[in-house]
Amino acid sequence: MFKRLQEEIEGIKARDPAARSTLEVLLCYPGLHAVLLYRIANHCWRHGWPTLGRFISHVARMATGIEIHPGATIGAGFFIDHGMGVVIGETAEIGRNVHLYHAVTLGGTSLSKGKRHPTVGDNVIIGAGAKILGAITIGAGARIGANAVVVSDVAAGATMVGIPARAVTAKAKTEKDQFLAYGTPCSNMPDPVARALQALTDQVSTLSRRIEELEQAAPAVPLVPPQMISAAVLDEDGGKPGWPSV
Repeated sequence: MFKRLQEEIEGIKARDPAARSTLEVLLCYPGLHAVLLYRIANHCWRHGWPTLGRFISHVARMATGIEIHPGATIGAGFFIDHGMGVVIGETAEIGRNVHLYHAVTLGGTSLSKGKRHPTVGDNVIIGAGAKILGAITIGAGARIGANAVVVSDVAAGATMVGIPARAVTAKAKTEKDQFLAYGTPCSNMPDPVARALQALTDQVSTLSRRIEELEQAAPAVPLVPPQMISAAVLDEDGGKPGWPSV
């Protein structure tokens, strides 16, 4: 138990530059408090005291604003940063060294009693406000952007943003790139609006070139003044304005 606590504290200090000491982390981090109470509640849940486990989970929710069902499975090094509003469902499975921010939901989309919550691989970062719904799998090293809504499997190492979430970058190439604050790329991220405008501009340029090619290939046709066309129409119709008789 104390070894696990030390792992949790060291993980927080490694991933939060605001953490200055072990004592500060132990006293002032609600995410750590919620995880410690979850460990106790989960022990009760697995050893035949489900009601006590739920009660401890309820106390943790009132104290920290973080709701973790005692039936969830969570690996070592789990860090909930800021924490308020996090919800983790009963059948959720979370790997090692996962980093969650506030207002994250790992929710279920089924009324069945079986597996209905996400499975999150090792070293995943989930940004603030993200919603991961259903019995889907988030691959190891994936990064889920702030406020993204994920409803399908995510490949290992992918970065997902948007509603519904879509992959925007490939797997991080260096160890330095593996950490992404809030799971969201803050630079060099493709802008979907800019990409759409660029595509329209390219299409207009292509059409303009095509029109020029057609004009150059077409035979020269002498232009007829509008007055001559009007006169021809009047003569053909007996001097009456309008279209020629058929």
